[in-house]
Amino acid sequence: MAIEQVSVPDIGGAEAEVIEVLVAPGDEVTLEQPLIVLESDKASMEIPSTAAGTITEVLAQVGDQLAEGAAVIAVETEASEGQAEAAVENTPVGGDAASETSVPETQPPAPEQGASPPPAPAAAGTTSVPVMVPDIGTDEAVELIEIVAAVGDTVAEGDSLVVLESDKASMEVPSPLAGKVQEISVSVGDEVRQGDQIARLLADGEAPPIEASTSDAEASEPAPAPAPAPAPAPVATSGDDAPEPAKAVPPPVASDGEVYAGPAVRKLAREFGIDLSQVSGSGPRGRIVKEDLHRFAQKALSAPAAAASSGSGIPSIPEVDFGAYGPIEAVERSRIDKVTAANMQRSWLNVPHVTQFDDVDITELEDFRKSLKAEAEKRGTRLTPMPFILKAVAQTLRDNAKFAASLSADGEQLVYKKYCHIGMAVDTPAGLVVPVLRDVDQKSIWQLSEEVLDLAARARDRKLTPADMQGACFSVSSLGNIGGRGFTPIVNAPEVGILGISRAAVQPVWSGSEFIPRTLLPIALSYDHRVINGGDGGRFLADFTAYLGDIRRLVL
Repeated sequence: MAIEQVSVPDIGGAEAEVIEVLVAPGDEVTLEQPLIVLESDKASMEIPSTAAGTITEVLAQVGDQLAEGAAVIAVETEASEGQAEAAVENTPVGGDAASETSVPETQPPAPEQGASPPPAPAAAGTTSVPVMVPDIGTDEAVELIEIVAAVGDTVAEGDSLVVLESDKASMEVPSPLAGKVQEISVSVGDEVRQGDQIARLLADGEAPPIEASTSDAEASEPAPAPAPAPAPAPVATSGDDAPEPAKAVPPPVASDGEVYAGPAVRKLAREFGIDLSQVSGSGPRGRIVKEDLHRFAQKALSAPAAAASSGSGIPSIPEVDFGAYGPIEAVERSRIDKVTAANMQRSWLNVPHVTQFDDVDITELEDFRKSLKAEAEKRGTRLTPMPFILKAVAQTLRDNAKFAASLSADGEQLVYKKYCHIGMAVDTPAGLVVPVLRDVDQKSIWQLSEEVLDLAARARDRKLTPADMQGACFSVSSLGNIGGRGFTPIVNAPEVGILGISRAAVQPVWSGSEFIPRTLLPIALSYDHRVINGGDGGRFLADFTAYLGDIRRLVL
């Protein structure tokens, strides 16, 4: 017998908290059996055993902070040095020990790759390669809304396979290589995370080393336990690839008001203002996970509000049977559309809005912009008023830093940002999205022109990632030629300001002696009155109209 310690593998460099111990001294464990559950700020993960035997000591306790290399358990294993020497001595002279002992005569042939139902077998000279969800900019599960390819299709490298949709964006998952679709492992409506398998491809020649085949895994010695992935629902595998299930542990019983949840979930609950004792857990052994909080919040928001007289909320609008008055058609809203509506409602209810209006004389700006049409065509771009507006906003934010700030969560501090990232609202068939242009103050008009067109095109083609829509410190919403004379934009909290741009029009302006035609651009500045007052808003509009009215000031 020998005593062997099992340690925490590579978990990404940071410490994680032990939120559950799955084994106890005296338990028998097998290779890959989960021992403990760790939870960081972003993910939960099970630590598997790298040895088989009897547990002599559990070295980690609930609440411990562990990093890579920290001891988890001590295991008494069957193998010992004496037994290993005896095995060497008993090897037949001139024989091959590996061929005599490692593969039994009755061992069945390696199973074909693929999950049940098995996909079509790979043809000679081809390799079956799994396709996983790549880095999508979030650890949260996202919904699969469309399957683009079908089994039997031939795809080129970069061709779209499926379309995913998060709370903020839709994105296509491209094929990492050329080949034939052997299997589609997901269905529309599934929730997937980075690393989940979505398909298998038959590729000509040798495939990239994404994962070893079943036969290779059986012919080699067990490899060290890999770094555990976040805790999405595991993808079903076949044969010996499937890890042995953990030993059943009864669900913990909460006492004295305690709940079964990790630190990341508790932090999110505090941000939502949710009492965890009222939430039912759907995780392993009844643990509360983030999805439980989302469902709880959604249910609370959709529940009929109490009457206003009770003081518990806003009275709900009564449901109406519209079909009683004539033909109707009910169409399901897109996820982006519904999330945008929820965010706007939250901002409107939480932020005390003030909107100030003005007109900007952009006659000289339009003359200058039109004079650059030929140069824009040579550069392969199209110069719209938006790059000039963004540049003027960046200069105005430099002079009025409070408009680029945000309130801390407790309202005690004002956070000033030393960068200038500006969100640009884009109307798409799926709903309103706000991609972010970064470091606007450091870019030229030509650079901004190309970036504006690129982001707008990717937004309409549903190719934005969550990272493309994060980090803005101010937003611009332009209704362009469909904008009318004005509107009141809603602040995109936690930002404290947003500038609305309406449709420019030629109007008579009194010069002191006569009316002359000038091109006027209506603008509307909405801001959070907890941070910005009327004087701040007036100074912002004065500076902005000065920059945009005379673009020569942008170079000063």
